Amino acid sequence: MDARYFDLSDDTPVYVISVAAQLSGLHPQTLRQYDRLGLVSPGRTAGRGRLYSTRDIVLLREVQRLSQEEGINLAGIKRILALETENLRMREELSRLKSEMAMIRALIQYQLPPA
Repeated sequence: MDARYFDLSDDTPVYVISVAAQLSGLHPQTLRQYDRLGLVSPGRTAGRGRLYSTRDIVLLREVQRLSQEEGINLAGIKRILALETENLRMREELSRLKSEMAMIRALIQYQLPPA
């Protein structure tokens, strides 16, 4: 049986804060602080408890690395993460536009009416 059986992805919030803290190597209070600062946005249980995904765990480790190894403060890290997210969004949009342009070029080349 694999994760697909349960319809789990890297974005599925499954880890309670104590497990997420252990997996990330951080203290639970640090995870709460990062949540309050908007560095990570875990899912919530019906009782408002935090649930972290595998992607959240990777992000927590990256925040810690940037802080400790690179000496970047939390405000700087938040900005870096926002820029990385925007960069990814723009790359996806560029890819979509390139595909659209290729389709339009093919239609023009074969003088087919657009669908």
